[in-house]
Amino acid sequence: MSDFPWLTTLWVLPVIGAAATLAMPAAQRALARWVALGFSIAVLVVGIVVAVRFEPGGEQFQFVEAHEWIPAFGAGYTVGVDGIAMVLVLLTAALVPLLILAGWHDDREFDAGSGSDSAPTRHTHIYVALTLLVEAMVLISFVSLDILLFYVFFEAMLIPMYFLIGGFGPRTGAAALRRQRSRAAVKFLLYNLFGGLIMLAAVIGLYALTARESLGAGGGGTFDLRDVIAAANSGQLGAAPAVLNALFLGFMFAFAVKAPLWPLHTWLPDAAVAATPSSAVLMMAVVDKVGTFGMLRYCVLLFPDAASTYAPLVIVLAVIGIVYGALLAIGQTDVMRLIAYTSISHFGFIILGIFAMTSQGQSGATLYMVNHGISTAALFLIAGFLVSRRGTRVIAEYGGVQKVAPVLAGTFFIAGLATLSLPGLAPFVSEFLVLIGTFTRYRAAAVVAAVALVLAALYVLWLYQRMMTGPVKKGNEHLYDLVPREMVVVAPLIAALIFLGVYPKPVLDFINPAVSQTLTTIGKHDPVPSVPTAPVAGAPKKQVGEHR
Repeated sequence: MSDFPWLTTLWVLPVIGAAATLAMPAAQRALARWVALGFSIAVLVVGIVVAVRFEPGGEQFQFVEAHEWIPAFGAGYTVGVDGIAMVLVLLTAALVPLLILAGWHDDREFDAGSGSDSAPTRHTHIYVALTLLVEAMVLISFVSLDILLFYVFFEAMLIPMYFLIGGFGPRTGAAALRRQRSRAAVKFLLYNLFGGLIMLAAVIGLYALTARESLGAGGGGTFDLRDVIAAANSGQLGAAPAVLNALFLGFMFAFAVKAPLWPLHTWLPDAAVAATPSSAVLMMAVVDKVGTFGMLRYCVLLFPDAASTYAPLVIVLAVIGIVYGALLAIGQTDVMRLIAYTSISHFGFIILGIFAMTSQGQSGATLYMVNHGISTAALFLIAGFLVSRRGTRVIAEYGGVQKVAPVLAGTFFIAGLATLSLPGLAPFVSEFLVLIGTFTRYRAAAVVAAVALVLAALYVLWLYQRMMTGPVKKGNEHLYDLVPREMVVVAPLIAALIFLGVYPKPVLDFINPAVSQTLTTIGKHDPVPSVPTAPVAGAPKKQVGEHR
């Protein structure tokens, strides 16, 4: 591996981009979008370089950089990447340039005293700077190999995301939406901060265990993730099961809020509707993935016995989330809120796969993180383009859109089919792997989750029928089709959905070795098939489940 600090470069670039846009003189702030776009593309290029140089069959963590940070507490600036983090880094780096393009005109904030949207104030440099800061903090969360470093940025990313939700939003109904945005932003912040505080107690408790066992340099404690994982899976932590269970719950609670897992999900629909479509996608497709990533990286690896103990409970909550999200999506009259509820259902599938504790389940869950990011981005952004034209999110106000904007309607249809996991599109592969992996250990949960797929077909196809088919309703006659900028955003997302639906191997080649390493570390193996096979003529009989 090269000594060049690739991972540091990866997250420092968007920080520099944010600083550059904020420092631009007022007369040049119109160029802030282009500066931010350039830096986001540079991040993508660095991410691709790292991915090309990454060796899926090599060491578990690659491109490792380790420097002292707070040596008195055993905390260091330690970063590295495995296959799971690698695909999420690529997802983040690929989506942000598209989101900046999609939100090219989403930099308006209503004047606080006007009570109307007649005189919006442009804050282009602030909007794109906040977006780049979120990207930087998400990236360092994915590559961090120090528990304290991860925690700092896990919490810090809430601040720019809070301002993106509360400070920028749809440009209709200013007075009412401004209050709605403020409430949604505060709700987002309070939920996630509370989860973070619970996690902080668990982080301190875990550090106390490492200090008691003198796992750090000089006989103190350590926050080095690799050392703590090794100690946790070799029995060196020496803590009672009740203590480890409590620490697991502390981490799990924070990640369940972030993901979100039912019943800690209620902040998501409000925040998604209040934010601009680009900011909502940034939140659901990028920021929320830190929660599911944390479950796999921290909850499972640091507390394997506790994760096994609570897996049935988490599985039940995940299945409830799958069904609950789908049912509420069916009943929505607001197109953006409907799509937000579909994400709650999809996060249930991801968490289901993680806690099935099988290779198919965890590989499928990780692939689902990627595919959900792409499909949600496509569906939410296209819906956002349509809402910006019509000025309303109410589904009943639409109808006949495919006659006046056929490309918009067609891409919306493909994105919707991906959301319901149609075979041939990317989410199908990941959902299939999750269900297969879950069925081998939790058959009832897999059956209920599979039956819930019918609900997905119902909310997607009924949504398309109401909005896109039939006669053109009054007010929709002058809707125009996707413009070139919007096509540049949508085309790569649709292409990715089709390509990964037909050929997911390039992504799974990163994921599978990392998942295998995770399961090996915690001592988990795929269940042995219990169905007897027909004996070969002349071969000695063997008992069901017997190994040679």
